[in-house]
Amino acid sequence: MDKIKEYLKNKTFLKYLLYSIYIVITTGLLFAFLGQPSIRNFFSIIENKTFDVRQNILASYKKADKDIVILSVDEESYEYFLGKYGEWPISRNIYADIVTYLEKQKPAVVAFDLMFVKSLKSSNNADNKLAGNIAKYDNVFTSINFDNQSYALRKPVDLPQALKAKVVNDSDINLKSDYFTFKNCRAIIDQILYATPNIGHINLVRDEDGIARNLAPFVAYKNDLYPHLALKVAVKYLQKTENLNLDEYKINSHGDLLIGTRKIPLNGNGNAILNWYGPSGMNSHKTFEYIPMWKVEKEIYEGAKLLHNNYFKDKIVYIGTSATSLFDLKSVPTDRIFPGVEIHTTFVNNILDNNFIKKVPPVFDILISLLLSLFVGLIVIRSESTVISSLVAILTGIIYTIISTALMFYFNLWTGIVFELTAILLVFIACYLAKYILKSRDLEYTYALATTDGLTELYNHRYFQEQMLQNIETGKRYEKPFSLIMIDIDFFKKFNDTYGHQSGDAVLRQVAQILKKNVRSSDIVCRYGGEEMSIILTNTDNESALFTAEKICKAVSEHPLKLVNGNDVQVTISLGVATYPQDGQTPQEMIKYADDCLYIAKENGRNQVGKKPKN
Repeated sequence: MDKIKEYLKNKTFLKYLLYSIYIVITTGLLFAFLGQPSIRNFFSIIENKTFDVRQNILASYKKADKDIVILSVDEESYEYFLGKYGEWPISRNIYADIVTYLEKQKPAVVAFDLMFVKSLKSSNNADNKLAGNIAKYDNVFTSINFDNQSYALRKPVDLPQALKAKVVNDSDINLKSDYFTFKNCRAIIDQILYATPNIGHINLVRDEDGIARNLAPFVAYKNDLYPHLALKVAVKYLQKTENLNLDEYKINSHGDLLIGTRKIPLNGNGNAILNWYGPSGMNSHKTFEYIPMWKVEKEIYEGAKLLHNNYFKDKIVYIGTSATSLFDLKSVPTDRIFPGVEIHTTFVNNILDNNFIKKVPPVFDILISLLLSLFVGLIVIRSESTVISSLVAILTGIIYTIISTALMFYFNLWTGIVFELTAILLVFIACYLAKYILKSRDLEYTYALATTDGLTELYNHRYFQEQMLQNIETGKRYEKPFSLIMIDIDFFKKFNDTYGHQSGDAVLRQVAQILKKNVRSSDIVCRYGGEEMSIILTNTDNESALFTAEKICKAVSEHPLKLVNGNDVQVTISLGVATYPQDGQTPQEMIKYADDCLYIAKENGRNQVGKKPKN
């Protein structure tokens, strides 16, 4: 027992050192595996879903700017216009009159999230009227769209110099990457295109799962950059309300697009990650306020009083569509059906709030994952309780998820969840497996120490007694014989007196090895006590046991043994054999019978197998 305690004490430091090395290696292999492009892409898709969940949770605590209003062609307005005018699109005279109506109330900005493409034959003068009203006011904006249609379908147009964005880019972000470079443009009518610089693109690229989470402030066309309509609208609003002076756009070395004191963090593709305010307000009115366009039309042409006086004063008025049949609906983190116009107003609102989401670089996610997995791994290794270590791992994941959500709410930081929780889970499992394996080895070694003789490395007396009982029970149940050989080294006391105890120990060890080499692996060789040894021969009858005993006797006598001084010496052994069940049916009876045979061998001159005379 003292040897076992000493072993366990000395083993503690080494054990925890091995555990620590194992955790580091396992974590390193884990990150190498998770860093594979296909695996990383899979985790990116799942991570986007966790972003959506967090945005939905946090949306109820956010408020959209009440000075942003959407004048919408909703389902009611679409039905109204079809019923009254019998066609869609409606005449551009109506849009021209809407501009006049709105400008009388002095709005901050009016933005058409509509594209006036091609002239309508039914209203030849309507284009000129609309273009004149748009050009008349410096706070009225409209939109264009870029695409990759073939030149055979549409010849790419040259856009006016005034529409191009001057961008000073001090970051590593490539604004002209293939991701946001277009080879064609769906241009609007020339009367508007060349009448005003207040034109911006309304391109939107969705993530792989079809969800719109980002918006590009700039896209490239014919090697020039063009700003988004929402960006130009926000800048115009800030120029009016905060005297913002912006001659050029600047992106600093950290990848932030600077708008006065505000920062729009851009990701590697040049996208801005939007911070969402909730589900669409077209039905629930939980985000931006929607005004059906039919109400404004009635006020203009019928003198109806459906809105408060000067309702649009100092507001940002976005004019767009939300009717399902007009197909400008997207899926976003907070809603499955979300009008494109509201995505753009969300961008504007984010600029005004200085409230964009910034995704932490991958290295931070890796570092966080490493720290969390190391913490959980050490808890698993050090804790003796499976329940406690499991609870710690679960609570670590829950607490981190809460912290990650809080960081998004208070600091607009998007820290990963999926990668971190996966790292915690896999390291938890790996450490438990390691702990189980190493503990099993410790138990095996401890058991070996408890059942093995330290000098000869044979099984000890206690193990011998256990195996005798077990073989007796097996013999009774299956009616199979087994045999026992008792062995004594001849004149061992005299040998010790002559050569010393160290040489005696050397002889014991060598004899033990000879015994093990001359029996089967299933046979059990034990040190019975002192110079006496025993062998349990499983499934062995008396005749075979006697043959084995003779073989062992001869092997010992013919094998020279080394003393501690290097000299050789010859020793002999005496043996006695007992077989179950004829020579005894209990361990004590078999041991006595084998001992009796052993003493017969000694009385008959030693170096032989003793046998009782047959009756």
